Parts: sequence; C-alpha cells; structure tokens
Amino acid sequence: MRISIRLDDITADMNWEKFLRFKDLMDRFGVKPLLGIVPDNHDPKLRIDPPRTDFWDYVKERRDKDGWVLCMHGCHHIYTTEKGGMLPLNRQSEFAGVPYEEQRDLLRKGKDILLRHGIEPALFMAPAHSYDLNTLMALRSLGFTGLTDGFGDKPYLYSELIFYPISYRKSDSLKKSDGVTTFVVHCNTLEEKDFVTYEEIFREQDMMPYTEMLEQDAVRRGTLGCQREYLMALVKRTVREHGERQAR
Repeated sequence: MRISIRLDDITADMNWEKFLRFKDLMDRFGVKPLLGIVPDNHDPKLRIDPPRTDFWDYVKERRDKDGWVLCMHGCHHIYTTEKGGMLPLNRQSEFAGVPYEEQRDLLRKGKDILLRHGIEPALFMAPAHSYDLNTLMALRSLGFTGLTDGFGDKPYLYSELIFYPISYRKSDSLKKSDGVTTFVVHCNTLEEKDFVTYEEIFREQDMMPYTEMLEQDAVRRGTLGCQREYLMALVKRTVREHGERQAR
C-alpha cells in the first residue's frame, strides 16, 4: 500500500521544534505531505510557541519549493457542538450540527483568509474529522473539490466531492500491498517513540507524495458505503474511549 502523510493543526504558533524535527525526517526520505492550515487559530491547545512572523511565506515556500500541498483545516479550530458528524471518530465539532448558513459563513471566512495570503484551497480538513451534509453542501458552494477524510484504499466520490482516505488502523495499512491511504500526524503531540516509528515507516514503506494522492482515480461511493464507514468510525471511537476509561 502506498502511504501519504497529512500534518494537522498547522498554525503560526504551533510547536515549531517538533514540526521542524519532523520536517527534517520527512526531507531525509523525500516525504512530501499535505499541510492542514488553520486560517485563524482560536484554539488555546494549539498555541504553544510565539507566532512565527513569516508563517505565511514559510508555508507557501513549502508548496512552491518542496511540492507540499496546502489545505484548509477548519477556520478557528474551536469545537462548538458535541456532534460526531458523518465520521464520528470524536464527539465534538466546529461544523457538524451547525446550521448551513453559519457553516458557510465560517468556511468562507477561512477561505478568504487563505486567499489574502496567496493560498487558494481546494481541499478541506475538518477539525476532529467531524462534518455533516451541510458542511459538504457549503464546501461545494465555495468551490472546494475534496476532503482529506473517510476510509478506504482509494479516493471516492460522494456528494460531488472527492474524499481522499485516511488510515483506519495503521498496523493494517502497513500490511496491505495494494491501494493508497494517508497517515494523520499531529506534530504538536509527537513523542520520542513516534519519531522512531515514523523513521521506520519512511524507510520501509512506499511513501507517496500527496500530489500523487490527488492524481488517483476516484470511485463512486453510495449510501451503503457511507453507512459502513460511519459504523467503522463509531466502533473505533468506542474502543478508544473504553481504553481511556480503563487507563484512569
């Protein structure tokens, strides 16, 4: 299986030491990821370092010089509902459960910020992987063409948008020989063992630039496929929450 990387929670005030260390690791192995940029970060959990003054120029340089792909990651990264949405990996959302017009206004605000900084986003990355049908309708109305989310071994078309899949379980993805998927990385919370693990993955696996993920043919997915995906996400969340309760 070919594996691409997406980096979530990219902000001017993120943990730059961990980000740059992971960047060095990716550079060593020629890994070219997708960056999920929060247009206007209001999430105190993501505010770690003093804001980098050249942030927008820096991420555009990664796009233009290194071939990385830039993506819009929510707007404020603030959870305002307790909805899991269509992919209920979590119990919180910036978008799912919010009325359509409010979602569209929020998405338009985020896109306008990126446009003012010379970034025209075609892809969307929902905070907490949580979105609903109103989110998809609003994204279409604003010219977005796809999302980095959903499960599967190839991109799929649903609601006139292309979904580029993330890994359901990394250990299973590493064993497969066919298909494509994306590993989700949060640089802010990386631990030493994570750097070791990803170095092994980059060395041993067939790593795919995210630009090539975007070139993959998409298959159409119907309602049954989305229902199956919903149940998979619900099971994964339930197992995770059970483990968290047991660890307390």
